[in-house]
Amino acid sequence: MSATSTPIPSPVPPIGRLRGFHPGWFGAVMGTAIVGIVGYQNPGNQAGFRDTAHSFGVFMVAGAAILAIALGVPYLVRWLRHPGAAVADLRNPVAGALYGTFPGGLLVLAVGVATVGPSLGAPDAVTTTVAVLASLGIVLAFAVSVVFAYLLFATPQIGPQTANGAWFIPPVVNIVAPLALAPLVSHVGTGDAVTLVVAGYAFLGMGLLLFVLVASLIYDRLVSQPLPAAPLAPSLWIGLGPVGVGVLGILRLAQVGAPIWGSAAGAVSAFSNIGAALLWGFGIWWLAAAVLLLASYLRAGRLPYSVGWWAFTFPLGAYAAATLALGRAWQSGILEDLAVALFVLLAVFWLVVSLGTLRAIRSGAAWAR
Repeated sequence: MSATSTPIPSPVPPIGRLRGFHPGWFGAVMGTAIVGIVGYQNPGNQAGFRDTAHSFGVFMVAGAAILAIALGVPYLVRWLRHPGAAVADLRNPVAGALYGTFPGGLLVLAVGVATVGPSLGAPDAVTTTVAVLASLGIVLAFAVSVVFAYLLFATPQIGPQTANGAWFIPPVVNIVAPLALAPLVSHVGTGDAVTLVVAGYAFLGMGLLLFVLVASLIYDRLVSQPLPAAPLAPSLWIGLGPVGVGVLGILRLAQVGAPIWGSAAGAVSAFSNIGAALLWGFGIWWLAAAVLLLASYLRAGRLPYSVGWWAFTFPLGAYAAATLALGRAWQSGILEDLAVALFVLLAVFWLVVSLGTLRAIRSGAAWAR
């Protein structure tokens, strides 16, 4: 699929499904896990819903883990049996960026396990699982972001009209890295804790700067070129992802790094709260723009189903989680209430996308490329 053309779905025989297995399927893992992560934290902070929220969060994170296994097998087998098709997707200016959903799914799942871990018991097993998922996810996230960028640099026919929202995925998965490292800080010695915190800030800076570069390209593309084809409409929501996880990364690193800062911990926390609020404000603008663009696409006709529909879930979930964390950092009831509204919207989006995916799998449209 090119960045400007609208593909015509066609039936795909079962024998071709593995060869054409879409690299963006792990967006379902990211989208499902973030629902559990936000839900577990009981948006609205109602004492009566605490146990229900915890049970819901555990259920959704467990569902994301099952999805990761179910999708991970064909994902990896495809590279072994059809490496040519896998590499061709990597070189594609749209599909190539979606390979970032694989490490993204591992990292978000690590955050999910760390979040719901207190309800699962076996703290050593939880820590080990987080460490393994974080290690694999971080290495792959960095690799995908570098390789995909290199392929864009080395492809001469790439033009401004090719820029699309999927390019936000490599930056966002690097920004998730600090959130996966943060739960490990309290389980290591002081020296290793410093290393983890520094690595967290390094990946945060890497991802946010890449986000700024990509956002500039997308903004220029939207201003100077016609809107992307309808199948790419969901990708414009991905811009919320780097903002949401960026806010969470800033706040979380300040928290886990407090023992390192010593007497400066209060100042670091205050500056982090301010920086997070500044970044969160840009998310309000992006959310409003994304809603208006979606309305424009819907006025023009229905959006054809694609795996890209999962782009409606994780970015919105990340921004809902960021709003909740920021509200509690600033002790703001208004932000807490806004987080509740965003979580409800996230739940609706997740349900619509999940049902659409099940229908597409049943009809075979999910395998169309």
